[in-house]
Amino acid sequence: MSKPTPFFLPSAAALPDSLAVLHLKRDLLTPTILRTYDDEKVGYAEGKVTTTRYGNYPHSTLIGQPWGSQIIASWVDTGTRGRVGLQAGRGSKRKRGGSSTSHGDDAAATGENVTGLVQDEGTREPKQVRAPIPAETGFCHLLPPTPEVWTASLPHRTQVVYTPDYSYILQRLRVTPGTEVIEAGAGSGSFTHAAARAVFNGYPSDETNNSSRSVDERTADPGTGRVWSFEFHEQRVQKLQAEIQEHGLEGIVEVTHRDVYQDGFSVVDSAPELSVNASAVFLDLPAPWLALRHLTRDNSSPLNPSTSVHLCTFSPCIEQVQRTVSTLRSLGWLDIEMVELSARRIECRRERVGLHEEGLRGVNATPATVDEAIDRLREVEGRDRSYHYGMTIKTLNETLETAESMFGSEDGTRNQAEEYVSKQQRLQNIKDAQANRKLYKEGRLVHRSEPELKMHTSYLVFAVLPRAWTDEDERRAQEEVRRSFLEANTEGTVRPISKRQRKRAAKELAGGDKHAEMEMKWQVDDDDE
Repeated sequence: MSKPTPFFLPSAAALPDSLAVLHLKRDLLTPTILRTYDDEKVGYAEGKVTTTRYGNYPHSTLIGQPWGSQIIASWVDTGTRGRVGLQAGRGSKRKRGGSSTSHGDDAAATGENVTGLVQDEGTREPKQVRAPIPAETGFCHLLPPTPEVWTASLPHRTQVVYTPDYSYILQRLRVTPGTEVIEAGAGSGSFTHAAARAVFNGYPSDETNNSSRSVDERTADPGTGRVWSFEFHEQRVQKLQAEIQEHGLEGIVEVTHRDVYQDGFSVVDSAPELSVNASAVFLDLPAPWLALRHLTRDNSSPLNPSTSVHLCTFSPCIEQVQRTVSTLRSLGWLDIEMVELSARRIECRRERVGLHEEGLRGVNATPATVDEAIDRLREVEGRDRSYHYGMTIKTLNETLETAESMFGSEDGTRNQAEEYVSKQQRLQNIKDAQANRKLYKEGRLVHRSEPELKMHTSYLVFAVLPRAWTDEDERRAQEEVRRSFLEANTEGTVRPISKRQRKRAAKELAGGDKHAEMEMKWQVDDDDE
């Protein structure tokens, strides 16, 4: 049995050797594998550390924390990485006028990290780490991995299928737990993870997951959903296979390096007709019409013969759509439809406007009223006069009293020298007053659609291939109708068959005997009465 994957069954808290995602801002997420030791041999005294533009996060501060927790960044000393690199065989920093191996050789010979981190001589894994020191600024949120979070944080090897696209595609393909799905053009693995969650209804047994078994045994588990993923680029296949193994999706996702244009959708070359039994197909290919010839109802077909098959192609150009639709029609696909998706997120936030917000983040530091604008103009004018004419504080007060008599005053008195403070002091006063304010309640609540459309703009072509219907299937269907008619007359039970169908069946059963045909039709009329 495969190990439980955090994508489907996450634990209550972050565990060692599992995938976690650091949410730094709305569109900036960083995935990492949590380790209790420095597996990358970077040499931080705190053990393994994930470094970001918003701070450093030792994994000792992440492991054991409940999902969704806010993690404070830590102060990390990065000055010893060069010397520790010598122990790992990665070279060292060269000092002026000295040997580049003097200190590093001593550390390597004793097996002790120069930062005080004790390491095992064989595995070079630390046995203890230094307690992290919280930093003054920087934080992140610890999130469990989901297909949506992974799509937003995965390393882009190709253009990815974003959440609005693959959620609609999986719904149109009627993917349910236990379904087998073909994916051609795995790329970065975004759709692969989403499809794996959609088909998941349990882990296959170890025997079923054993690649040494026959194709019949590997595919004869109808209760377990699978994603058969095909990719032409060998390096992308290797990286995706490593991610599938790290994420615990083995047995649910099988990635194959194959050119589906030429070789079709086979996992085992010795018996391609038994390899895949899919009822849903997703083609993210430059020329999907070249792969459609392998998706037919012949003996070597990878499609499920007992049910209809739903297909979707993902094409950025309308010329690709035209050729795909023409090929689908020639191969007998029905219900062909093209769809273009356009999704936008709605941004909701509080908007704070006013000069009293100057210097704060996320505000509109412009005058909110006419009075604020006039006061700021008076302040700028007074500061300009003081700069150009070199006035003293006493002369400035006299000048401002004259200006007050011209503009008028509410109370008739005004201490001008106290009002004209420096800009730095004014910003500091605003920052100090922020600590006693509840900013989440202030301002005006606004919402607007985001201007950026973060999607891979493409056309989706959907089609349905009906199940194969042979003469033998037609004969069995007719026999079923006749048997239903006979049972309805002999047992006196009500069958879900119309009166016209029963009279037609009576005519066929009579075999040209008009007298027998009339008697059976009278029997049908008597049963209805």
